[in-house]
Amino acid sequence: MLTYIGTRGRRTLHTRSVEFWCEAIAYELPTGRAFWLGTHRATTPRLALRWLHHRARQIAEQLDPHQARPVRAWLHDRSEREDALHQLAAGGLYSHTVHEPPVHYLLTARPTGDHS
Repeated sequence: MLTYIGTRGRRTLHTRSVEFWCEAIAYELPTGRAFWLGTHRATTPRLALRWLHHRARQIAEQLDPHQARPVRAWLHDRSEREDALHQLAAGGLYSHTVHEPPVHYLLTARPTGDHS
């Protein structure tokens, strides 16, 4: 059983063997090339989101300050974090894309395993 507690109240979801697969990918638009920046298997929605935030911070550190603003704004957006936790706890995919032409950074987390 997985219990999610967020700002919108308590929800209990029954699950079997649920883990979360997380990825950070950079896409170079002019060439269409993809670069995997990291993957991670998390045991809870909160740990999945924590890993996405960790990778986002690392991406932001490598960008110019002006380019890093959207990433840093996402990192501090509590409402978005709660929505992401709810979406993952409900068994959905969460993704966030940072557009910094010519590269787009895609951060995703999705449940694996069998949901009941």
